[in-house]
Amino acid sequence: MEPRCEQFMNTSRKALQDPHLQEALRSIDANLRTMRDAAFQELPNGEALRDQARNIRDHTLEHLDRYLEQLEDRVTQLGGTVHWAEDAAAARRIVEGLAADRGVRTVVKGKSMVSEEIGLNEGLAARGVDVVETDLGEYIIQLACEPPSHIVGPAIHKTKDQIARLFCEALDAPLMKDPEKMALFARRKLRERFLTADMGVTGANFLVASSGALVLLENEGNIRMSTTLPRIHVAVTGIEKVVPTWGDLSVLLQLLPRSTTGQKLSSYVSLFLGPRRPGEPDGPDEFHLVLVDNGRSRILADKAFRESLRCIRCGACLNTCPVYLKIGGHAYGWVYSGPIGSVLTPQLLRDRRCTSTLPFASTLCGACADVCPVKINIPRILAELRSRYADDPEWGPAPRNEQGLFRLAGAVLSDRLLYEGAGNIARVLYPLIRNMGPADTFPPPASRPFRQSHKRKSRKGRKDAHRG
Repeated sequence: MEPRCEQFMNTSRKALQDPHLQEALRSIDANLRTMRDAAFQELPNGEALRDQARNIRDHTLEHLDRYLEQLEDRVTQLGGTVHWAEDAAAARRIVEGLAADRGVRTVVKGKSMVSEEIGLNEGLAARGVDVVETDLGEYIIQLACEPPSHIVGPAIHKTKDQIARLFCEALDAPLMKDPEKMALFARRKLRERFLTADMGVTGANFLVASSGALVLLENEGNIRMSTTLPRIHVAVTGIEKVVPTWGDLSVLLQLLPRSTTGQKLSSYVSLFLGPRRPGEPDGPDEFHLVLVDNGRSRILADKAFRESLRCIRCGACLNTCPVYLKIGGHAYGWVYSGPIGSVLTPQLLRDRRCTSTLPFASTLCGACADVCPVKINIPRILAELRSRYADDPEWGPAPRNEQGLFRLAGAVLSDRLLYEGAGNIARVLYPLIRNMGPADTFPPPASRPFRQSHKRKSRKGRKDAHRG
């Protein structure tokens, strides 16, 4: 999927002025974050599990080459085929080649962020292959010709009424107000596609190196249909999704559903071990695993950024981020949105024109790090990315106006007199500045600086103590 390089500020302003989007985003804050917190409160050892999960992910990344080789051996022994894709174009060629060689006309897909990342749908469609998203959220945005706005809930930006109208326009459906009826209508439409598809394409939540198992979590059952009915199953995933053992998987499975939807366990947890064997009634005749690098090796080699690859795509950081909860996912311009998008997109794309604003699209409040099940220090990485954009020629150079602003900010923040003088000037000029934009864009400065207020309180406390 090509990044949308429209300026972040422009797309953010549009999002803030969209009443339907704001209504949808309020539901995330009210529901998903609350459910996640409640689910973790039921875990007596929640923090210990998060520490264990972080250690598992760090150990795996430290020895990723070994575990990937082990995974390839196991998948091959099970009758599957492993393909290695250096970048997005190579990954597309592999899947498109498999489709062409086997006369594939229809592909049904489970939700896969990596397939979005590499632009797989567009590549297959250009070769005349009919691609149908079967996750309900992905199906909705495919009908709307929109990219996903959330890692877990791709259509979370749409209201019930918008979806009902979309079904009327795209599927000639009657206008429905009951979400259950809409889901049943979509289910009937998709059932026809499952029964006629030649190939099923999925992602992977995890890959178990010791057994060669592909692990997929879902709540709708569409993934099981996409992997067992077509004669070919292709899983497209990043190289970082591997875990060493079943024991490691069990730790991560306790955290992922709770972080994603507040569930103890997803409705469907499927373990796939290659193509069907003689005598088995269900399953594909062929299984292909496409392991995608697309910049991940570069991240792995950079110790400042390596922990980004711990991410298990739970979406919890989006659900708690004050920025995402105001502007939604499309403002971020690519597949990955929210705090983890601001971290991953600049590293994967390395395109300053499209990504330089993302590390600054954060308050650095730390809410994302507080809920991350594998304890990625997202604020630290964002601060490092900001520094790279300012100083590192490989990430720049920064535009001259930005260089000047960075130098000015550095001078002011490093000199106490300049810093306090700038605050005094801001208080004097505030009435003029306020008229340059919306009132909430320029909140009024404090009438008395914190340092002065703190000194006053300290002096008063000492005097009171002395009197006492």
